Amino acid sequence: MEGESVLGEHLAQEQGDRRLAERFEEHRGQLKAVAYRMLGSLSEAEDAVQEAWLRLDRAGGDGIENLGAWLTTVTGRVCLDLLRSRTTRREEPMTEGFDTFVPDPVLRALPQGDPEEAALHTDSVGVALLVVLEALEPAERLAFVLHDMFAVPFSDIAPILERSPAATRQLASRARRRVRDATPAADPDLGRQRRAVEAFLAASRAGDFEALLSVLHPDVVLRADAGALATGIAASKVLRGARTVATGAFHFRHLARFARLALVNGTVGTVAVVEGRPRSVTCVTVADGLITGMYILADPDRLAGLDVSGLQT
Repeated sequence: MEGESVLGEHLAQEQGDRRLAERFEEHRGQLKAVAYRMLGSLSEAEDAVQEAWLRLDRAGGDGIENLGAWLTTVTGRVCLDLLRSRTTRREEPMTEGFDTFVPDPVLRALPQGDPEEAALHTDSVGVALLVVLEALEPAERLAFVLHDMFAVPFSDIAPILERSPAATRQLASRARRRVRDATPAADPDLGRQRRAVEAFLAASRAGDFEALLSVLHPDVVLRADAGALATGIAASKVLRGARTVATGAFHFRHLARFARLALVNGTVGTVAVVEGRPRSVTCVTVADGLITGMYILADPDRLAGLDVSGLQT
């Protein structure tokens, strides 16, 4: 009888563990979305979600009334610790290389045909917004992301930051103003985005400098993140102004023939694929038919983790 009792307890424990894992999986998608918006890194987002699971596994599910809310706040706390460690590693928020940061892209094939079909495949957070979020202080970013993007009450965010709900509300408000002021205006229409990107590619492939200028906004900004080891013309950089950006693009026009159209965080961009491997990912913002911003990820270490097999040729 004692052996049967022990076996029964063991089976019950296994069933409980399995059910807890199943309940966690129901929330994994949202947790990864929270972590990605907090960190701008797909690999770090995965690590944060895994840490949330480990903490849940240690705590057990008993006594947690709202598992989704519990997991969201735990994931937020993990991400906050990671952001604070980044700030510690770079003594000044805008140290060399920081202003060239481009987040990990979310890539999807560009749907053909109905624009409404394409809209169903877009990602709700753009590269331009993630770049702005990177400039926020960790506490500001947490308050803004959890409240404004995921509707977490300030009363739930405040304990993570060890501040009052009123102070947490102020952090989110300050972050909201900074995001509004710094995020470039962008045309949401995928058709107009595509026409601008295709015009840019055509001019690059033809080596037509004047045509490149014609598709760039006079105040266009290009941000290229080539990683810490790149030097010379391939080094990370920020370029401003149509002529400067066109000159920079002209130097890399040989890659244009390898470029494939793709959705990059929900907007039309390009992926340059050479011998099956991505060499660069470019996201653009378009307004009034002109390219106003270009965000280029060319860091080989980060590109190596991207799956481009499903993109159009």
